[in-house]
Amino acid sequence: MGITKIESYSNQTLELATVFKALGHPARIAILEYLAKEKKCICGDIVTELPLSQASVSRHLQELKNIGLIKGSVSGTSVCYCLDDQHLSLIEQFTKHLISQTPSNCCS
Repeated sequence: MGITKIESYSNQTLELATVFKALGHPARIAILEYLAKEKKCICGDIVTELPLSQASVSRHLQELKNIGLIKGSVSGTSVCYCLDDQHLSLIEQFTKHLISQTPSNCCS
């Protein structure tokens, strides 16, 4: 198998690939859906919403935070999380672009 030459892709393409790779786990999708539904910073509540251990939830939260889909602030001994719209906007723009470029009668 050959080596992928990432330098031949735009920064936006590489950024989108990183974001979509992080979204490849259902727990991370569930975390984002929960944060969107609550519309506020969430601390320990996420663990009660998912069938995962505290350590697993923390690992998924860290991954989402690392790529910029969520942000966290320290409140005492806990970290509160909420959505960060920077990369969410990038995903929205990308999907809108794909939809606008797709012919309605493609492969019919």
